[in-house]
Amino acid sequence: MPFTRRSLVASAAAAAAVTLAPAAVQAADAWPNRPIKLVVPYPPGGSSDIIARAISQSLSEALKQSVIVENKAGANGNLGADFVAKSAPDGYTLLLCDVGALAISPSVYTKLAFDPSKDLRGVTMLAYSPHLLVVHPSVKASNLKELVALSKTSDLNFAVTAQGSAPHLAGVALQRATNAKWEYVPYKGGVQSIQDTVAGQTQVLMNGMLATLPHVQSGKLKLLAVSKGTRMPLVGDVPTIAEQGVPGFESGTWQGVMAPRGTPDAVIARLNQELIRAIRSPDIRSRLAGQGAEVVTMSPAEQEQFFNKERARWAKVVSDAQLKLD
Repeated sequence: MPFTRRSLVASAAAAAAVTLAPAAVQAADAWPNRPIKLVVPYPPGGSSDIIARAISQSLSEALKQSVIVENKAGANGNLGADFVAKSAPDGYTLLLCDVGALAISPSVYTKLAFDPSKDLRGVTMLAYSPHLLVVHPSVKASNLKELVALSKTSDLNFAVTAQGSAPHLAGVALQRATNAKWEYVPYKGGVQSIQDTVAGQTQVLMNGMLATLPHVQSGKLKLLAVSKGTRMPLVGDVPTIAEQGVPGFESGTWQGVMAPRGTPDAVIARLNQELIRAIRSPDIRSRLAGQGAEVVTMSPAEQEQFFNKERARWAKVVSDAQLKLD
């Protein structure tokens, strides 16, 4: 199936300016009056964690309350997401996660303790970074075609952040499109999957650019392709997956913030305003751009529309791959 984000970027561009009605601003004035918990449902060091720690100080200064980043890893992000979904809808417990990965969970897991569509509501998207297809330097392939050919004559282990994660399903879609052969090795987070590929215990990895690029730049991983619609000057002249024989293929990591369903509209509006201001600050925007992440913001309604589209898109990939987890 095509992997494209053009319509989403166009929609996000329409949300460039967030205007709050005076009544909403007034209603949000009493909030917050105590620290806010920003839950990252993955281990420290991953893309969502990097974003959370980049914006927490700016958000704290804007709201005049401490914003505490708390990692609640487990079950491919579902443990932390469930914690937030079942928290009081008062604006003091928020979720910063890969929204695309969250949209996959209802299709993959047969026993999900919460319903993301019913139990969470969007606040804003923050950033997008494409997946990088990388290999251990010892792998004798310098492009996708060579990797596919090698996969048919050698045993290759494909490291994934977790079963049913966005990088896992992107790998499945790539495998189906190219007839490659590799074995998936699931981990409990992106950091561990990267570490094992750097160590040579796994040979192939597809993961978010924010967490993976430093290892490419240091020479510990070899970059074969970028899963984006266009090439990225940041990684030189490395071609996209689409250019290497899989037209329309695109996947990546979408970081965003969500809150428990029932959180007051005024609080959501204030959070949307301050989060967008924080992520668009020149310092943070420049820092993220240097790591391959593009700032993409949305209104709460646009983020929920995005979530529904991602849920439908990945449901087809899951169905085609006949992938189900307990």
